Amino acid sequence: MVSDAAQAHGRDLPLACKVAFLSRRDAYPDRPAGVEAIETHMSWVFLTDRHAYKLKKPVRRPFLDFSTIEARRRHCADEVRLNRRLAPAVYLGAVPLVSTAAGLRLGGPGEVVDWLVKMVRLPSERVLDRGIANGTVERRDAVAIGRVLAGFYRSLPPVRVDPAEYRRRFAADAEASLEAVTAAGGPARIARAGRIAAAQASMLSRRAAEFDRRVRDGRIVEGHGDLRPEHVYLDGTPSIIDCLEFDYDLRTLDPADELGFLALECERLGAAWIGMEIFATYTTVTQDDPPRPLVDFYQSFRALQRARLAIWHVAEPGRHPPQEWLRRADLYLELGESYAARLAAA
Repeated sequence: MVSDAAQAHGRDLPLACKVAFLSRRDAYPDRPAGVEAIETHMSWVFLTDRHAYKLKKPVRRPFLDFSTIEARRRHCADEVRLNRRLAPAVYLGAVPLVSTAAGLRLGGPGEVVDWLVKMVRLPSERVLDRGIANGTVERRDAVAIGRVLAGFYRSLPPVRVDPAEYRRRFAADAEASLEAVTAAGGPARIARAGRIAAAQASMLSRRAAEFDRRVRDGRIVEGHGDLRPEHVYLDGTPSIIDCLEFDYDLRTLDPADELGFLALECERLGAAWIGMEIFATYTTVTQDDPPRPLVDFYQSFRALQRARLAIWHVAEPGRHPPQEWLRRADLYLELGESYAARLAAA
């Protein structure tokens, strides 16, 4: 456990001081040729020649709490433990940032002022979204991803959930997504979101038994939670990183839901065939062949949810201008409506 003194010291040391230190070459034992510091919404990531280090920001949100050193230590440990399931050679451990008489140091004895996740740096040219953009992804890559994920899901014990609560979570989340899109304005955008939400509500009512059957059959597991192409690396055996470690509920889902989400993202990037190949491989390996309307529901649900998240980003400073986030939201809504149309016909 972190001492009270260390907690107080950590609060007194500004994040900017930690970032400045970790941006220096001499902060790292192997003295890399350079350090690239990348800021995300919740973290700072420091890329050296061979490694990547993630420092969580001391923030608190409705869905997470990184506000204390102990909380960040715990989340770093969870991140390593959970991500080793799909990237065992990548996640090396949690490393303390310590204060000594000589100043800050990464690892070793001293007063702990923060924690970082240490990872092997993966080749950026082998990430799936870049491969899609460059047209270098082959069928064997998609099959390899499908096999890794099939083995992963087969290894997980079922999570006990109440079937009615499982369906209620979808209804509540879809309502929240519809409210966010409505607040963003735009008649076409609002109308499209309304049609998607209506199709989902109808499916939850008309075909409740299909959702309940997935629960009763033990298909709900503690999965990845954020299965997107930018988290999949095709360097040898595929490695899948950046599990949603801070929210158990969000990563507790149906593999068909998670694979549908990955397929949605591949389709958004112009490579729908990859998601289809991954799903087909999963079905072949596991003999789990969920009904097509259920997969369409999951995909329409994720599309509306991603539209909501894109709209949230409009109000936040980031790498993309507001119009880019709105464009992305509209693309998600377009895809979501295509899945919803199939639901209405089912």
